[in-house]
Amino acid sequence: MSAVAVADLERRRLGERFAALCSVYSPSRFERACAELVRGELDEIGVVVEEDEAGSALGGDCGNLLARIPGSGEGSLLFCAHLDTVPAAAPIRPVLVDGGWENANDAILGADNKTAVAVLLALARRLVAEPAAAGVELLFTVGEEVGLLGAKEFEIGVLRSRVGFTFDAAMPLGGVVVSSPTYYRVSAELHGVAAHAGVSPEDGRSAILAAARGIAQMKLGRIDAETTANIGTIAGGNAANVVPDRCSILGEARSLDAGRAEEVASSLVACLADAANDPECECDLDVTIQREFDGYRVRHSAPELALVSETLRDCGYEPNLVFSGGGSDVNALRSKGCAVLNLGNGTERPHESTERVSVAALEGTLELAIALVARAGG
Repeated sequence: MSAVAVADLERRRLGERFAALCSVYSPSRFERACAELVRGELDEIGVVVEEDEAGSALGGDCGNLLARIPGSGEGSLLFCAHLDTVPAAAPIRPVLVDGGWENANDAILGADNKTAVAVLLALARRLVAEPAAAGVELLFTVGEEVGLLGAKEFEIGVLRSRVGFTFDAAMPLGGVVVSSPTYYRVSAELHGVAAHAGVSPEDGRSAILAAARGIAQMKLGRIDAETTANIGTIAGGNAANVVPDRCSILGEARSLDAGRAEEVASSLVACLADAANDPECECDLDVTIQREFDGYRVRHSAPELALVSETLRDCGYEPNLVFSGGGSDVNALRSKGCAVLNLGNGTERPHESTERVSVAALEGTLELAIALVARAGG
């Protein structure tokens, strides 16, 4: 088979595998079907897959998968992708529209992060056929969308690689996330007293009123250049004619400055406490503040940044160093001591019903992965 024919086959197989992966529904904690597709693909080319116990620890149906492809030298490079997606509002039926993959139905496509999963499978097939100097480890995690849970559970000591990459940034190729925030989740429940809203409202204590007053005192949205806060859900009450005795709230605070993130999370709680103690409300308050993941800042002299910057330029992209407000498995892996970077994969509008990734971006991500392995070996 000619080189052109081989390249055409690789591109066609990449698109087919991406569509097949997206078609498999795999919300967080239900990644087994997607994992079996990945395992089957790697088994077919003779790559051994190991699964850890993260699934049991997290109450899911699948653990993290780890596969290794040895190189001719001693170096090793890690690539990571997550198997889970956010829930889909409708079945996923990938279709090609104007040179890009979309869902024919009104729901997510799942390109976050199945773009990377498909690319890593194609990379594995390439490296088995054409071994490189650098060895490669492929890590497929679970539970990323609900707090980087799989990556947190993963035992980093089993890795041979100390540098790695994940393609999980919804930005054009060339993007490199060099800073990501520390993230706090704030869960609160207010307890009041139920009463008939029309007959004896003065006998009740409204948990919803207390929540509303607390939220009204909060500074939310963009707080400063590095810090944000949000109240994402509020739920309470059970009927229009009952003073509500319960109300639950879920919010977050994140900042590139870890101390600032903690400070803002504490301020959200203080606002709720003030409202709960107000004589017009007098509610009990139960609060949990959880530090979901740590932030990071990559030094400009970091070897992993030099490696990817040089490789991007080799591939015709100018590196675009980005300060992100989002988190990824990179936060968990870097906190464990593995120098991983999150790279742009060309995905557009992740988590939305108009989610899309172009064929060019999908193929370009594979080319970048192959180039990273080649440069790491050199």
